[in-house]
Amino acid sequence: MNKLNDKIAIVTGGSRSIGAAIAKRLAAEGATVAITYHASPDKARQVVADIEAGGGSAIAIQADAGNPDAVRQAVAAVASRYGKVDILVNNAGISVGGAPETIAFDDYQRILAVNVTGTWVATQEALRHMGQGGRIINIGSSMAKYAAFATASVYTMTKGAVAGLTRGLVRDLGPRGITINTVHPGPVDSDMNPADGPVADVVKPGIAVGRYGVGADIAAAVAYLASADASYVTGTELVVDGGFTA
Repeated sequence: MNKLNDKIAIVTGGSRSIGAAIAKRLAAEGATVAITYHASPDKARQVVADIEAGGGSAIAIQADAGNPDAVRQAVAAVASRYGKVDILVNNAGISVGGAPETIAFDDYQRILAVNVTGTWVATQEALRHMGQGGRIINIGSSMAKYAAFATASVYTMTKGAVAGLTRGLVRDLGPRGITINTVHPGPVDSDMNPADGPVADVVKPGIAVGRYGVGADIAAAVAYLASADASYVTGTELVVDGGFTA
């Protein structure tokens, strides 16, 4: 453990579910962690309290991932406070479901703003403060590899865009000593996709290991990619899905 001592990490959407698990794991590895949240202040404060109770250091910043100015200000505030950004985990995301002809355009624009534009803006701002050895980890979805059920077309599109952005930035960032990778969670028990949710009966039979994942499964993959152990890993798409897309 403590592979991330002296590192400053930002986890967007870090107040709950997968984001909270990632924040706690990075802190357990020694990083100072800043989480952003939109509408869950109590949960954000609890994540910070849990990290501090374990001997770590964390702060929470209110920032709507769909608001570019708020995202820029949050990342800049972390850099101003700590002098740098070493690790960025673009985790914030929402889902909009429905038959394609029924999805409201406002909902379409909102999911693009959070899942795609928010990822780009956070990355762009973090790069202003990131040096040699920097790490960017984008959270995608196994839906970008295998669309397991209907009504998720727009969500799937956004996560495909995230993976494309990752690949597109590899050549820009490699000469700077910065790696960038995508982690694609499969079915993970979360607020967005509970293990007893409406698609569980369709999804669970296809999971090779026989269970939904938990936040810690994704956090472990992120912690590896954030560490020096992964210094030769960039541009990859790491699918953490219990064999769901195999």
